[in-house]
Amino acid sequence: MIRRPPRPTGAQVGPGLQKTAGYAWRLLVLAAALYVVLIVVGRLVLPVVAVFVALVITSMLRPVADLIARALPRAAAVAVTVVGSLLLVAGVLALLGESVASDWNGLVNEFRGGIGRIERWLEGPPFHVRAASATQLQNKLSAYLSSHRASLVNTAVNQAGKVVEVFTGAFLALFCSIFFIHSGDRMWLWAQRQLPRGARRTADRAARTAWRTFAGYTRGILIVAASNAVLVGIALLVLRVPLVAPLVVLEFFATLIPLIGSPIAMVIAAVVALAARGPVTAVIVLALIVVIGQIEGHVLHPLVLSWAVRIHPVAVALSVIAGGILGGVIGAVVAVPLVSVVWAMIGELRGDGDEAGGDAGGPAVTGPP
Repeated sequence: MIRRPPRPTGAQVGPGLQKTAGYAWRLLVLAAALYVVLIVVGRLVLPVVAVFVALVITSMLRPVADLIARALPRAAAVAVTVVGSLLLVAGVLALLGESVASDWNGLVNEFRGGIGRIERWLEGPPFHVRAASATQLQNKLSAYLSSHRASLVNTAVNQAGKVVEVFTGAFLALFCSIFFIHSGDRMWLWAQRQLPRGARRTADRAARTAWRTFAGYTRGILIVAASNAVLVGIALLVLRVPLVAPLVVLEFFATLIPLIGSPIAMVIAAVVALAARGPVTAVIVLALIVVIGQIEGHVLHPLVLSWAVRIHPVAVALSVIAGGILGGVIGAVVAVPLVSVVWAMIGELRGDGDEAGGDAGGPAVTGPP
């Protein structure tokens, strides 16, 4: 009687293939969970963004409120901090509006003359654009605007609803930040008690590390953005470029998007310089992209952010691009702090907490030691 060879069983599969298969199905489960999370977040963009902004506000104002609370009751300290910050922001916006309004007529005349200078510059070497081509382009643009005026007006009216969403999100962010600043530690203790007893210590370690990293990144990137804005403002004032105040504010907010935000803002400043001061000034402003980029990359980031976030520039670039694809401008802004927090939490839970992120001050989300 001939015996048939036994059929191969799972135990006879090579260990390499077993390990690969184990990683594969786990990665598939994680990918499916991430996909579900992205769908849920996509449906809840307004509250998610509001909570993110509230956490940013908390990371900036919580230390100030803690300092004032040494002399005043906690509620009064939070009120003084929040109201003072709102007055400061309102003052900056009023200053910007007054700056633009006072120079509006001069700016209009300057830009009209600048458009003429740009046309003459394009007609000369090395472009040699014919004057008829420029006139034809202007006529086509005017005809397009005239023929599509109704659709453009309807689009603007439809986008008016976005303004309501922005104000709603801003109010929700302010509302949440007040409670985070006042009693964020008690809120975290309540949330921690809802977890299984065995998971509380691990969750507390992860939350502490996540908050230190997030707060450190937020404060650091705002310092970098303010430094960039000051450098750009000084350069534009020296070059006598108009609209300095709005361009400085644009540079500040654009720097919140790592790698690509600041160059985009400087290109806009170069366009303004081209129309108002001519091509030479515009080229100088474009050269500032390289100079400020070097200062930001080799001086500001190592000094300000290295103690809070340690991520390779390639990971930063990929995070920004992926965030931009998935969530537009909001995704690009949120991507780097999100990746930083996740990486710091992984390092802490692996036992590498000292390398995952530095101390960024007392967290608003704390728990018992």
